[in-house]
Amino acid sequence: LGDGMIPLNDDNPAQRRPIVTVALIVACCAVFLLEVAQGDDGMQRLIVSYGLIPAVLTGDALLPSDLARIPSALTLLTAMFLHGGWLHLAGNMLYLWIFGNNTEDRLGHLAFLAFYLGCGLAAAGLYILPEPGSRVPMVGASGAISGVLGAYLVLHPKANIRVFVFMIFITTINLPAFVVLGGWFVMQLLSSAQVNAGAAGVASCRVGIASMVR
Repeated sequence: LGDGMIPLNDDNPAQRRPIVTVALIVACCAVFLLEVAQGDDGMQRLIVSYGLIPAVLTGDALLPSDLARIPSALTLLTAMFLHGGWLHLAGNMLYLWIFGNNTEDRLGHLAFLAFYLGCGLAAAGLYILPEPGSRVPMVGASGAISGVLGAYLVLHPKANIRVFVFMIFITTINLPAFVVLGGWFVMQLLSSAQVNAGAAGVASCRVGIASMVR
């Protein structure tokens, strides 16, 4: 979700039914509803148990026994299906819905699933590499979806994306894919910078979650 712009659809009809894309969206939404049902404290505990914590994965830290529910290596996968809030989920699922179907159409169902998961694993590796001793969990499908958007950009750089604009005026316009997706990548970088700088609320939540790791 960009600042003042929301993509609505593209002009690329897909030939195959996007069954993997839909299944991924359903899975992420179902997991998030499970998170919300646990309440704030329970949600944080789920994130600690199933989110990717570099220090736990590398053996530099341990989870309390009641939170160590799965082998740490599996959190490389489970972290992709967790989200930290409604906007986090909505933004990721919107972009996956609009751009995933065409990428799945070109790659095929199984190849698309493998590509999606592979991009998520690569993003996890990039998260671990700079700070392998970090106790802050990583959750979300942003890494996997970044790979999908990159593939879409290569496959359909000049596709038109219908965008809802709500800045000085409210309207819908068509923009090339490279503009919309380039804006998404910039927003991801800015969002990451804000979190690393200690954005209010987010930073305190991260500290609270990280304090569960010993």
